[in-house]
Amino acid sequence: MDRLADESVELTQFYCSPVCAPTRASLLTGRYNYRTGVVHTSRGAAKMHSDEVTIAEMLSDAGYKTGIFGKWHLGDNYPLRPSEQGFQESLIHLSGGIGQTPDIPNSYFDPKLWHNNEPKVYSGYCTDIFTDAAIEFIEENKDQPFFAYIPYNAPHIPLAIGEEYYKPYMAMGLSETVARIYGMITNIDDNLGRLFSTLKRLNIDENTIFIFMSDNGPARPQRYNTGLRGIKTDTYDGGIRVPFYIKWPDKIKAGKKVDRIAAHIDFTPTVLEALGIAKPETVKFDGVSLMPLLQKDNVQWQDRTLYFQFNRGMVPRIYQNCSARSQRYKIVSAHGSSRERDSSLPDLEPDFELYDMSVDPNETNNISQEHPDIVKRMRERYEAWFKEMVTSRNIEPGMIYIGSEKSNPVHLCRYQDSSYINGISQGWPVKILKSGKYKIFINRIGHKNKARLFVKFGNYSANKVLFTGENWAVFQLPSGSGMLKVWFEEDGKEKIVFSSNDTIGDVDIEFLN
Repeated sequence: MDRLADESVELTQFYCSPVCAPTRASLLTGRYNYRTGVVHTSRGAAKMHSDEVTIAEMLSDAGYKTGIFGKWHLGDNYPLRPSEQGFQESLIHLSGGIGQTPDIPNSYFDPKLWHNNEPKVYSGYCTDIFTDAAIEFIEENKDQPFFAYIPYNAPHIPLAIGEEYYKPYMAMGLSETVARIYGMITNIDDNLGRLFSTLKRLNIDENTIFIFMSDNGPARPQRYNTGLRGIKTDTYDGGIRVPFYIKWPDKIKAGKKVDRIAAHIDFTPTVLEALGIAKPETVKFDGVSLMPLLQKDNVQWQDRTLYFQFNRGMVPRIYQNCSARSQRYKIVSAHGSSRERDSSLPDLEPDFELYDMSVDPNETNNISQEHPDIVKRMRERYEAWFKEMVTSRNIEPGMIYIGSEKSNPVHLCRYQDSSYINGISQGWPVKILKSGKYKIFINRIGHKNKARLFVKFGNYSANKVLFTGENWAVFQLPSGSGMLKVWFEEDGKEKIVFSSNDTIGDVDIEFLN
């Protein structure tokens, strides 16, 4: 990483979303995540619309070979998978992390991964495996244009890493938890070295664009963060400001530092301009190309305002956990991120802090009382942005298709895929492509008594008996789009509502005929 920094241009004021899935949606589309249907990381809110045009699709259309190796986290089902979003080669894990629902049971060591939508168990450590696959992809495509997207899932809980990586940090006096995090980063460092060596061995290192960044600030426990305020999920800089290095020896002079504000939404426009590829006319970017800043000195750069927000629930709430950043000033509304929007609650008041980032990058001196005019101006910009975001798609998540030959059966994870309101699953937004007989399984582990399996989809409603130990029945479902609800009720008992992060309540649905 140090070598990469020395040989790159560094963007010293680079931003992303406070959590991972929204950053990935913005990175790949050049658009704020709310436009794409991605709101947060789980509970149905990490499914990007299939009609979003990703950089992989744009580059594929321009003749590039495209591959992803690592974490996708924008939808596990057709047509939301990497293979439907422009990636010709994919090796990924499901959900937001290896071992998270529905990607269980699984492990960072010898993991089950999905290669071009087919599961396979691999030998070794996950970061090494993803790097192996990326290197093979690069070797196969070294004589033609290629795009390798390598979003490692590490460092992330569970903090699994070999002793040879974390024990040295414990010997320095760090806790085992922090030592494991640093060990995982050291392993990433080793794999970056392998990637650099591959490019050099293939004699393509001078004309390959290499970009390194992160998807959000560090989570707990507290560790070194250059003194920035806040952590992952916050819209203070500790949650949203991340490293960004770009190396392109043939076209960009190394060692330069750019202090103009930039963000994940600028990635796709920048790469397209670097490669001389025009964006599709139907695509509207929120970001801009940073190539003038990267290649020239003393560029006249128009100031702009970047916006960041995050809270749980399917619907964002105005003024909740948000910030707006211009080159000099930043306003922050620190209303908590974990609370979902609830119509019974009163609207939040616009209570913004103001920081002069040119002299206070750690956001320690709130100057809102001294400069109410700046707060008012930036608040009004934020309000206009928020209104545009919530109306652009009505913040509806991407839809899972059922009944397609490209994915049959379909696994519907309750925790990751279904839509939640106030912690309660409401069902899955789906498009049933054809009417017919569907075999519906439900995971009712620990609840094996005689029960009824209920299915509701639009005006269709039916239920069938499940005898002791049974977990499936066949239903005649209509085609159409809407909320598919599937649940079971044991005889003589009230309906059980599951809200835990496990597999009970998960559904598999198979088109028969």
